[in-house]
Amino acid sequence: MNILVTGAAGFIGFHVSQRLLTAGHHIVGLDNLNDYYDVKLKQSRLGLITQHPSFTFIKMDLSDRVAVASIFSQYSFKRVIHLGAQAGVRYSIDNPHSYADTNLIGHLNILEGCRCHKIEHLLYASSSSVYGLNRKIPFSTNDRVDHPVSLYAATKKANELMSHTYSHLYQLPTTGLRFFTVYGPWGRPDMALFKFTRAIIAGEPIDVYNCGEMKRDFTYIDDVTEAIVRLQNIVPQPDQNWTAESGSPATSSAPYRVYNIGNSQPISLMKYIEATEKALGIKAKKNMLPMQPGDLLETSADTKELYQAIGFKPHTNMADEGVTKFVRWYRGFYNV
Repeated sequence: MNILVTGAAGFIGFHVSQRLLTAGHHIVGLDNLNDYYDVKLKQSRLGLITQHPSFTFIKMDLSDRVAVASIFSQYSFKRVIHLGAQAGVRYSIDNPHSYADTNLIGHLNILEGCRCHKIEHLLYASSSSVYGLNRKIPFSTNDRVDHPVSLYAATKKANELMSHTYSHLYQLPTTGLRFFTVYGPWGRPDMALFKFTRAIIAGEPIDVYNCGEMKRDFTYIDDVTEAIVRLQNIVPQPDQNWTAESGSPATSSAPYRVYNIGNSQPISLMKYIEATEKALGIKAKKNMLPMQPGDLLETSADTKELYQAIGFKPHTNMADEGVTKFVRWYRGFYNV
């Protein structure tokens, strides 16, 4: 199939593109290569996948309506995996307009392309951050998510609402992917494991927010990729018995679905740091700081619906496998 992958130079988009190319698909990858983090890392990811004859890269900003429309007209896509977005909870506090441009306008442009060209299935990145002030653990897609605590989370919630509208109005099958703290080789430099590893090797202190009293459902990149590749074959169907009063927010009378993509094993921040120290063989210097605006105290994914849909759920052990693989990649990539 011809598949469009947005954010192809990003962390998840890179891994998904690799998997789909290996499976024999033709991939058109879009990315604007912005400088939110090291562009050289994005270019290095691209360097690996552009060698494949079935991969075409196009540098493009998703907020460019005319350019996005032209790509849909030029290629006969069967499916779209929309992973391109402005990421980062804390960054959204200081740079709100970039989130409106990329996450709202960009998502609308993708939806319009899918509508006009009758795409078979649109999968798009959402986030565990949409759970906001929810306190019931684990987070379930059956729960309402009406109280986000960051603009980033609000844009992801908006993406789900916009997608449902297009599923309802135009019968466009859409699947939202609520990612839970994805980590692993080729990860983002703004994420905790990358920052911890870099600082510990350099002998610098690491910032530990809320004095370490936080938990995250750390989810390994290979598990996330496996879930996406399987879900792209599960095209949502309308549920004729669904009602807004009694139905789950993750389903609909339209061809619409939302899934949690998480490891279902929340780990304390201090244990995450300990695993990083063990993998590096170096003790960290810790700079204890208060809770940051927009952060959640704990995330944990209920993945029952994901397993029912694809017979798979993330399972990679963080301490014994995931962090070790990241550190091995980091040392090799940066030659340290």
